[in-house]
Amino acid sequence: MKLQERVTLFQERLQRVIDNSGLNRSSFASSVKVDRSTLSQLLSPDNVRLPRADTVVSIAQVYQVSIDWLLGLTQEGALGANIIPEALQVDDYTTSIYDKNLEWHRDARGYKIRYVPTTLPDLLKTEAVAEYEFNRYGSGKIDQSVRDNQLLLLQQRHPGSELETCMPVQTLQSFAFGEGIWADLPLEDRRQQLERMIELNDELYPGFRWYLYDGKQTYSISFTIFGPMRVSLFLGNLYVIVSSIDQIRKLTDRFDDLIRMAIVHPHEIRDFLQGLIGKCK
Repeated sequence: MKLQERVTLFQERLQRVIDNSGLNRSSFASSVKVDRSTLSQLLSPDNVRLPRADTVVSIAQVYQVSIDWLLGLTQEGALGANIIPEALQVDDYTTSIYDKNLEWHRDARGYKIRYVPTTLPDLLKTEAVAEYEFNRYGSGKIDQSVRDNQLLLLQQRHPGSELETCMPVQTLQSFAFGEGIWADLPLEDRRQQLERMIELNDELYPGFRWYLYDGKQTYSISFTIFGPMRVSLFLGNLYVIVSSIDQIRKLTDRFDDLIRMAIVHPHEIRDFLQGLIGKCK
């Protein structure tokens, strides 16, 4: 579904919620803690953007409807029938999870995606690095990984895409120095990867914003927040999918904490990566 189609469907479903509430627009806006002018803008025929994530969450909580239903991702509207039974799901790390990941990125178009990678940000990886990482899974997984990284990059190049990435500064340092899991990756491949990250960071900014925090000060597993809809947590060979409104909010707060702790900010990434290239060994 294209973004404008989803905006139109959201407007139709929001209007249905308002009608069912029996309130006028001013009272409805107060009930979900948004300005009357904001509600009018959301319902305007000229509107081309989806609402803020916290607005969708507030409507869903107050009027007991599904976020997925509001955003046109399902036909089921009741909160109890749509969110609660599926608040936590566990999936094996299989080919199907790749396809779901791409689908979740598409579903979240128009919303900010927040991402703590396992190693390096997937959409920035060169083929050599993707092949090195996924070699243990076999050639099929390598091909799938390379393809999906390319598709993620294409999605990020789409106008309006917004992605924040936050990760430990030590992960990049270990990569550049060929330490730990990167010990067998050739020096030239590491240099080319750092150069590719500089190139793509320059191209995608400000839609792509990259923060680095000190891994000695805090820790985080890998997870991705897809707007107000879901969070996927990567646990090695398993993905845990969270769709509970309260848990999504808590994980979003945790991501914001990581950003507040950042010691390298988006405008400093280029210089930081350039410095690492000079230290590669």
